[in-house]
Amino acid sequence: MLFKYRTSGTCSKEIMIELDGQTIKKVNFVFGCVGSLQGIASLVKGMEIEEVIEKLEGIHCRNGTSCPDQLAKALKQYLSNRQKQII
Repeated sequence: MLFKYRTSGTCSKEIMIELDGQTIKKVNFVFGCVGSLQGIASLVKGMEIEEVIEKLEGIHCRNGTSCPDQLAKALKQYLSNRQKQII
C-alpha cells in the first residue's frame, strides 16, 4: 500500500511511504536535504511502523519539527486512518 503525507514546517513537502502490513518497504521524500533523507529512508526500510515512530517522533530541526518527526507524524496518521477503516 502507498500512503502519501503532506509535510508541514520542513524543506521536504511530501512523504510517500510504501507499506506491507506493519512493515515499511520504501520511503521517498519530495524535496529536502537529499543525502540525509535518503539515509533516513534507507535506515527505516524493513522496520515496523511503531518502532520508527518511537525512534523519530519529537526530533526537532526548526519550526518545532523535522523531516524525521514528520515521518513519524505520517505513520501515526496512517495508523489512525487505518483504525478508522476497521471501526
